[in-house]
Amino acid sequence: MNRCKWCNLKNPKYIKYHDNEWGKLNLEDKYLFEMLILESFQAGLSWECILNKRDDFREAYDKFNIDKICNYNENKIKELLENEKIIRNKLKIEASINNAKIFKKIVKEYKTFHNYLKQFSNDEIIYEINKTTNDLSDTISKDLKKRGMKFVGSTTIYAYLQAIGIINSHEKDCFLYSNKDTKQ
Repeated sequence: MNRCKWCNLKNPKYIKYHDNEWGKLNLEDKYLFEMLILESFQAGLSWECILNKRDDFREAYDKFNIDKICNYNENKIKELLENEKIIRNKLKIEASINNAKIFKKIVKEYKTFHNYLKQFSNDEIIYEINKTTNDLSDTISKDLKKRGMKFVGSTTIYAYLQAIGIINSHEKDCFLYSNKDTKQ
């Protein structure tokens, strides 16, 4: 079975993620929040690195409970910085707390984060490969930054949109490949 070339076939977590999650539409707020936090930690690193630490992130971040994360204090930041199982970057940890608060404000304003995203995407799936940014990721990134989010550049947002299925980028040789003419 052919998969996208980036999928490390020696890593069962990566295969499972590729086959069951990446590029599949999932617009539940809890998932959207988790992926936004994880993608922001990826900045400058590989997704495989983050994926390998995902369970540890879930544990360290209270299963991505947004209400708890919004209330993290200096003691919790110190605890996270001392946790060798996750990425211990103070700026990214502080950004994750800040971004949680902004995510929550967006949900309050739009009822769901999906509603926020669809004002940009028109609830359409984009089928494209071999890109790292596009007009959609540029626009969402700009708006999130304007709202005060950090580590949400266009490349990060593009990867996020791929992860949650708004952008389907499975390669042509991949068994999950699809395009607007062959929607699965």
